[in-house]
Amino acid sequence: MVTIPVIRWGKPYESLDLDEVNHFITGETLAKVGQANPGLLARDARKMDRAREALRSVSIADLVEMMKKAGDLYKDATLPMGDGTQSPDDFAKQQSASTGLPEHMCKANMAKNHFVLNNMDKILDALTRGLPWDILTKGYGVEDRGVTVSYQANSPALGMVLPSNSPGVHTLWLPVMTMQIGLVLKPGPLEPWTPYRMFAAFTEAGIPTEAMGIYPGGAEMGAEVVQRCDRTMIFGGTATIERYMGDPRVQVHGPGFSKVLLGDDVVDDWEQYIDLIADGIYLNSGRGCINTSGVWASRHTEEIAEALAAKVGPIDALPPDDPNAALAAFTIEGQGAGIHETILEGCKASGVTDVTSGQYGSRLVEKERAAYLRPWILHCDSPEPKMANTEYMFPFCSVVKCPQDKMIEKIGQTLVGSAITNDTKWQRELLDATNIDRLNIGPMATIKLDWLQPHEGNIVDFLYRARAFQTPAEQMATVGAC
Repeated sequence: MVTIPVIRWGKPYESLDLDEVNHFITGETLAKVGQANPGLLARDARKMDRAREALRSVSIADLVEMMKKAGDLYKDATLPMGDGTQSPDDFAKQQSASTGLPEHMCKANMAKNHFVLNNMDKILDALTRGLPWDILTKGYGVEDRGVTVSYQANSPALGMVLPSNSPGVHTLWLPVMTMQIGLVLKPGPLEPWTPYRMFAAFTEAGIPTEAMGIYPGGAEMGAEVVQRCDRTMIFGGTATIERYMGDPRVQVHGPGFSKVLLGDDVVDDWEQYIDLIADGIYLNSGRGCINTSGVWASRHTEEIAEALAAKVGPIDALPPDDPNAALAAFTIEGQGAGIHETILEGCKASGVTDVTSGQYGSRLVEKERAAYLRPWILHCDSPEPKMANTEYMFPFCSVVKCPQDKMIEKIGQTLVGSAITNDTKWQRELLDATNIDRLNIGPMATIKLDWLQPHEGNIVDFLYRARAFQTPAEQMATVGAC
């Protein structure tokens, strides 16, 4: 058991208020984590400008190299963790024990984070669209095409209200410090491990850690982060999205409602896409916003649902240290059973068929201190039932019957849309569809990401704003040209 402090701009702070992180199977206390309070962050927020100053004292090119070194340390080194140390194997075991994610998935997420850190130069070039990096440092400069541009930071630090359910979300904030913007992290209560291990790796790599704060706490701390930071990224459900809708200071990451759309020109060959679709449903235990939660087609939907159920329905709950474990546990008391009852109730609606339970057994597996939900496939004979566009934190998917010419309108907001079609007219309509954030055209799983393309917005556009900028010399040159 380790005791983990609050981090106030790089300095440990021992809080008298401690929260326990427990093993979801044994109940053993894995860590005691110091809890911050809103007043503490309110005081520290007055020093937020120093975070950006500290990072601007180092060139972006040097920060990128430090990030690469930090990536290797994060993946391979034994690093400080509170009043103890943590090896890479310790990290995977502890993260698994508190979040319910199988250990091999925790190691896979470590590999994703390492890849991002080790390829930070390419990722930063892609995010900035090839902008010379020193323009972010100075605030202005000349692009490769010879045009003077100016970019102004919207906030000296980015607030992050992080979840506990999917360690993979940390890839979203890793580029921030290379853009010379500080970080204020509020970890998920079950997943303090990644922010603190990253902090330790950044420290060892020489990154100015006075530009980073970690403030664990309850819901009130999440609200305080949003209040104190001029830019905040927050993770939550539909209610969270609605609460911050229209607030330019807040970027909300919620349910993805990611879908596979089968065009009329290919749907008769649906069988060749079943493996691809199944992977999108259950890999990473279905916990990501990019996991497939809907398959839409105009015909063969009953057969598609049956085939998917045969693929994923038999998957059972295995211990977290089993290399074949495919399902994550619900570690919050009553959560798994509550979702199970909600889906059963939804299956009573007209036009909804539970394709999995009857043939492949109960979907709920209850343990002493946790529960598992086995993969669940529904069929909806139209887009109208609520279950046609619903998402849960486990391998859950609805196969929906819908005419192709109605799909774009009916699918609603979609984070990743994988449209399998060769119909050029429909491809054009899909390209124009503003309700699809990331569009894949062709046989690609929704979970297949190109790290050089952000799957939900561009963090550079969120953190910086472009503005008009001139110097007196340029003004004279402009007048002369007239």
